[in-house]
Amino acid sequence: MSSLSFPSSTLETPSVGDYIDLLKPRVMSLVVFTSITGLITAPGKIHPIIALIAILSTAIAGGAAGCLNMWWEADLDRKMERTKNRPLPRGAIDPDSALAFGIILALGSVFLMAIAVNYLSAFLLMFTIFFYIVVYTIILKPRTPHNIVIGGLAGALPPLIGWTAVTGEINLPPLIMVAIIFFWTVPHFWALALVKAKDYAQANIPMMPNTHGPLSTKKQMFFYTVLTVLCASTLWIIGFSGLFFLTISLGLGSVFLYLSYALIAREKGHEMRLFTYSIFYLFALFLSIIIDQRIFL
Repeated sequence: MSSLSFPSSTLETPSVGDYIDLLKPRVMSLVVFTSITGLITAPGKIHPIIALIAILSTAIAGGAAGCLNMWWEADLDRKMERTKNRPLPRGAIDPDSALAFGIILALGSVFLMAIAVNYLSAFLLMFTIFFYIVVYTIILKPRTPHNIVIGGLAGALPPLIGWTAVTGEINLPPLIMVAIIFFWTVPHFWALALVKAKDYAQANIPMMPNTHGPLSTKKQMFFYTVLTVLCASTLWIIGFSGLFFLTISLGLGSVFLYLSYALIAREKGHEMRLFTYSIFYLFALFLSIIIDQRIFL
C-alpha cells in the first residue's frame, strides 16, 4: 500500500492536469475505443444518450482504476525512472486526496452504469475495477512474473461491457474480442518490460525479463502474438466478420508476428518498435471490426 506522506510545505498545488494524469489517459483511450467497438457492433438498438452514458461510465471506471493503482503503488513509482514524475511521487497530490478521488470515480461510474444502462454492464464494470486493483495490482504484480498474463483480463473486458450495454447479454463475439486483448496484452506489455527491466528490478517487481531472462520472455511474447492473431481470425470463422476484416486482420497480424519473431534473434533496441506497433495493431484491428460490420456486412 502507498506509504508516501508529505509535510504540507513540500506539497505542490495540484493542477487539473495532475488529476488527469492520475487517470492514465493514454491507457483510458484504448479502454474507451474497445468499449465503443463492442457497443457499435452489438445487435440491437440503444438510445444515443444511453450509449454516451455507457461510454462515459466505462471511461470514468478506467480512470478510477488507474488512479487507485497509482495510489497503491506510489512508493514503488518513486523508485522507477519511468514513473517517478507522476503526481503522487513528486508530491503534487497527497495520497489521501488521490484515494478519495479514485473511490468516488469508481463508485460513481458503477452507479451511473447501473441506473442508466443495465445491471449486467454495471457488474462487469465493478468486476473490472476490482480485478485490476485487487487481483492484479495488490495480489499478482508483486508476487509473480505472470502478473500481466492473468491481470490482463481487466483491460480486456471493455468490449464485453460495451456489448452488454446494448444487448444485456454475454455472447460469443465480444468474448472473442476480450480474448484478443487478453492475449495481445502480453507482447505489448513485456516489450516495455524488456526496455524497463532495470526500473522493475529497482522496485523489486518480478517482471518476466528479470526473473526468466530476455530470451525466454521474447519466446513467450511470440507465442502470445500467435494466439492474438489466431484469435482475431475466429471472428471471421464464426461468421461475425467478413472478408474485409479477415484481410485487414491477416495483414496487421503478419507484421505483428514478424516483429515479434524478429525480436528473438535481435539485440536490444527493437523492443520499442514492437511496443509502438502493438498499440497501432489493436486500434487498427478494432477499427476494422467496426468498418466491416457497418459498411461491408
